[in-house]
Amino acid sequence: MPIIINIDVMMAKRKMSLGELAERIDITPANLSILKNGKAKAVRFSTLEAVCRELSCQPGDLLEYRPDETTATVGEKH
Repeated sequence: MPIIINIDVMMAKRKMSLGELAERIDITPANLSILKNGKAKAVRFSTLEAVCRELSCQPGDLLEYRPDETTATVGEKH
């Protein structure tokens, strides 16, 4: 998937564990792990807001778009 989740990077910068962040944003550690590992199919804006609040960051610090070869050519016009 071309969307990369960088929550682990921000957690490391803030020296915060997965369990601590999960507790602060009122989400199960298992669900936060799914999000952190890029396995989630969607994220609620309320969850994104809570993560940004607790990690003192912007959504762009957490989410990155990195096209792969198949997605890069799909939208191109010839």
